[in-house]
Amino acid sequence: MKQLFFTNTPAHVHLYKHAVRRLREAGHDARILARDYGCTIPLLEWYDLPYETYGYCGTSKFSLLRNVVDHYRNILSSAVRFDPDLVFGMGAYAAHAGAVTRTPVVLLLDSEPTTLDHRISAPFADAMLTPSAFRKDLGEKHYEFPGFKESAYLHPDAYEPAGDVRARLGLADDERFVLLRFNAFGSHHDVGKGGFSPAQRRELVKTLAAEATVLLSDEGDAVDVATLPAREFDCHPALLHDALAEADLLVADTQTMVTEAALLGTPAIRSNSWVGEDDMGNFLELERRGLVRNLRSFDDVLDAATELLADEDAPARWAERRERFMAETVNLTDVIVDVATDPESIDAVPGLSRRLSTDRTELADAEAGATRP
Repeated sequence: MKQLFFTNTPAHVHLYKHAVRRLREAGHDARILARDYGCTIPLLEWYDLPYETYGYCGTSKFSLLRNVVDHYRNILSSAVRFDPDLVFGMGAYAAHAGAVTRTPVVLLLDSEPTTLDHRISAPFADAMLTPSAFRKDLGEKHYEFPGFKESAYLHPDAYEPAGDVRARLGLADDERFVLLRFNAFGSHHDVGKGGFSPAQRRELVKTLAAEATVLLSDEGDAVDVATLPAREFDCHPALLHDALAEADLLVADTQTMVTEAALLGTPAIRSNSWVGEDDMGNFLELERRGLVRNLRSFDDVLDAATELLADEDAPARWAERRERFMAETVNLTDVIVDVATDPESIDAVPGLSRRLSTDRTELADAEAGATRP
């Protein structure tokens, strides 16, 4: 079979990397259409994955608008030329490529706020896979799995650390360190949203530097690290998960890295304007499990961060919570491979089930903000 995978962001590379390898090893022609965004291309090169680039996108909110026409032209041309048997992706690009090539489409979704993307992609999808914590009901094509999209690469059966990340970062074996991750808030779903202000970022660095070494990953390159008691995370991005696993704490105003830290057993604090009662289901579930702290108040962030760094028992507690949670999750790569090799038997795929609801609503109602009972 010929499978086409879309990697629009670095996280998508991790999501599909093991599946693409396994499919190709089994004799399938699995390929990737990639967007040159952030470190997506360096990751594809690092993992030696077969890919073609369909276009560039920066971190500003207007970069996508400026490039979307060229993106679609290149995507549709490449998809028609490849003529896949199945398309995997997380939104409109994949859905519309499948529509043009008359190919079945499987969307893997995990973000409830991406309302527009759901609305314009769902009609063209043959199946939509979400974590069981996903709070929207997407209709009759909606399937769910125990875990998160990050379970495709951070499940214990999938994740293998390189083992030398401390040496690469110039850290001693017993050196305590904190990872700070700041979002650029440049995506279309980030409109109207925000995280730490420039002043708060500086204060956060200075406060945590008094307790541990601070490594900074700033998506928007807005922080002048030279003026602060911190260092840039200067390893290859493919080693970021190894660093997360070794870190004493992650503090972030972004999303994916918080989930990744939780699945690695690293205490994580998340603060942005999504936090609240209407937050995304995965973060509510991770907080319920004691793996993530979701906080709106910056003062609460500072208090929680210093408290966790002072708590000598925190690493052991998080490791135990992580072990309990991961025992209940599926290796998502197994699910992806099973669907990719026999999409007509999707209802029989282990770890995957149709979303059941006693109060099923139409997609339009879900997009208006309806949540699971």
